[in-house]
Amino acid sequence: MSDMDELLVAIDERQHELLELLGTLVAYETPAPPARNTAGLQAFVEQYLQGIGFETEHWDVYPGDPNVVGVKMGTHSGEYRSLIINGHIDVAEVNEGEQWDNNPFSMVVKDGLVIGRGVADMKGGIAGALFALKLLHEHGLPLLGDVIFQSVVGEEVGEAGTLQCCNKGYTADLAIVVDTSDLHLQGQGGVITGWITVKSEQTFHDGNRRDLIHAGGNLVGASAIEKMMKIVQALQELERHYAVTKSYPGCKPGSNTINPSVIEGGRHAAFIADECKLWITVHYYPNETHEQVAREIEEYVLGVARADIWMKDHLPTFEWGGTSMIEERGEIFPALELDSKHPGVQRLAELHGEISGEDAILDVSQTVTDGGWFGHAGIPAVIYGPGELKHAHAVNERLSIDQLVTYTKVILAMIHDWTSAQKESA
Repeated sequence: MSDMDELLVAIDERQHELLELLGTLVAYETPAPPARNTAGLQAFVEQYLQGIGFETEHWDVYPGDPNVVGVKMGTHSGEYRSLIINGHIDVAEVNEGEQWDNNPFSMVVKDGLVIGRGVADMKGGIAGALFALKLLHEHGLPLLGDVIFQSVVGEEVGEAGTLQCCNKGYTADLAIVVDTSDLHLQGQGGVITGWITVKSEQTFHDGNRRDLIHAGGNLVGASAIEKMMKIVQALQELERHYAVTKSYPGCKPGSNTINPSVIEGGRHAAFIADECKLWITVHYYPNETHEQVAREIEEYVLGVARADIWMKDHLPTFEWGGTSMIEERGEIFPALELDSKHPGVQRLAELHGEISGEDAILDVSQTVTDGGWFGHAGIPAVIYGPGELKHAHAVNERLSIDQLVTYTKVILAMIHDWTSAQKESA
């Protein structure tokens, strides 16, 4: 039996340790919102990494929410391929009144499943990767290339802890984002939020409404709310146009949506609304950029506004993106176009097939992850993790134990295999 075969068998034999680790991660209550609650869990992760030979760094993304990065230099660092393993430690919020069968932060093992907040999204992925690294360390299998483990915060609320890792210069020949993918190898579309504002430089009493809208009233003015209705209609037209003129393999037609999420306007009933703000959420395809899509939307909306007798002199303004849904009410998730010909993607697919006994599925995530930040930084990346999207964020969130075990085996084999390969340029 080879060393790798022994390690894969060890995962089965020590499954209880893997589940205990996941239970420990779940027990740390890290929902976002409210966020600012991950310091305790991140300290645990950092200590765990240090115990298996990683040099670590941590820093606050926001007070109470630090990133943790562990680096294990390969014995032939720089000559052999390097790997980033990335996962977010924050989980979806738990709202009062949700009908959980048990405490969402006390993991339950039942009928071949683990149940608890974050098991699918995505503490299962983190637990499996950490356990795989522990087994490699305990068995003394040397890593020839570097391994970088990133435990990040802020994914659930757009605070992009992964972006900070990229900005700090952490890079590798491949990044695996171990987020919820049902063990598919995935790329993703992108998401950007934006605020559109219509504003009048004058404010009128409600009693002046007849003077604004009737002949002879002698006042040039309009309700910002009513003018925003034209913009909403314009966005609906553009969304329908996108549905028939844009497509991407693996994405359902019409996946590129423009959602009017929130509208705010007016002062109170005694005023004509002199300002209205619309918050939109835009989904776009993996081969597009948020800059491109924002520009297209602005151009179309401004064209509609210039054709309006009042808005042509009061053109709407735009604010795109942001670094936090909590602090700024804005976010960006760049797209990630999966390169099926990349040697890392191909090798991961091969190992998945060998270990699971099923052909790997390469497709496009129906949601967004931090994977796009790697593509944005020029780092080849793939999303691959346990858990089904329908269980993420759900009441009684659950994860198949068999799938968690399979994933742990695949990620262990991938870590060792990828970092054992010499770089092509070496």
